[in-house]
Amino acid sequence: MVGLLHPIHCVIPPFMFKEIITRGSDSQRTWALRTLEVTARFRGERQALAELREMLPRVQTTGKNRFVYTADNGSSLPGRLMRSEGGLPSGDDAVDEAYDGSGATYDLYWDIYQRKSIDNSGMRLDSSVHYLQGYDNAFWNGYQMVYGDGDEDLPAEERLFNRFTIALDVIGHELTHGVTSFEGNMTYYGQPGALNESFSDVFGSLTKQYKLGQSAAEADWIIGAGLFTENVNGQGIRSMKAPGTAYDDPVLGKDPQPAHMNDYVQTVEDNGGVHINSGIPNRAFYVTAAEIGGSAWLKAGQIWYVTLRDRLGQTSNFQNAADLTYEVAGELYGTNSAEQQAVKK
Repeated sequence: MVGLLHPIHCVIPPFMFKEIITRGSDSQRTWALRTLEVTARFRGERQALAELREMLPRVQTTGKNRFVYTADNGSSLPGRLMRSEGGLPSGDDAVDEAYDGSGATYDLYWDIYQRKSIDNSGMRLDSSVHYLQGYDNAFWNGYQMVYGDGDEDLPAEERLFNRFTIALDVIGHELTHGVTSFEGNMTYYGQPGALNESFSDVFGSLTKQYKLGQSAAEADWIIGAGLFTENVNGQGIRSMKAPGTAYDDPVLGKDPQPAHMNDYVQTVEDNGGVHINSGIPNRAFYVTAAEIGGSAWLKAGQIWYVTLRDRLGQTSNFQNAADLTYEVAGELYGTNSAEQQAVKK
């Protein structure tokens, strides 16, 4: 299956943990190193399991169908079932946030783009929370969402991350990696990989905006607001409106994202800068949405969704994305329309 061929997608990029290892306290460094090691090990294990899992059929459903499990601070997935579709709130914040967040993501894709779940064929939405003890990340593994609880075991004054279900846009971001694996499927390296990350940020932010009923002007355009503890000097992990300004912290370092191609970062780290240079197409979407005005999930979101669904491919780069979104805007709203001019800007 297409999704299995993609690498594991984590919301917190490796370079952020490397900053913690360089700048943090002994306990913070130990925690960051452990998270990096676990993630690397999971990548290897996932490839080994891929052939076996590929023989299993995906569970298809009619309508929204969510299952939320707890890993009980272990690594066995999916774990113990805590809540299924239509069930009452569990009383566990992480369980209920994962349930609500996957539902909000489903609603955006179905209500606005008429997409039936991740694969457009009614794929069941499975999530596991309380992964490991104090795991500082969240990821889509090709089958389901997995969430850590943040560095909850560190002393209060040293904690950096809250639980990863706390940010709705993070849930939408990771589930959109699943959507991308069935559509554009951009290779996770360099500019195609940065586009992969950017589309997840776009639809993660739109999930939050749609849920809150916010216009483009009202939205904060921050990815991961609430994810940092009060010990961190930052709003979130990325800013789509002003890339490079999301955080500036003694332990985490400074947000490295550029906002313009003039500042494009050439690097082999972070899969060729997929979490860094994604700031450039992120800013492009923000400018488009702000220029059009109103609800960003409508016209700007429609342009980006059709481009992802029908036009982008594995090797698409930033110029391809610019050309194709401009082309799609003209097809949807008319040549030289305000919408097409917004994309051009």
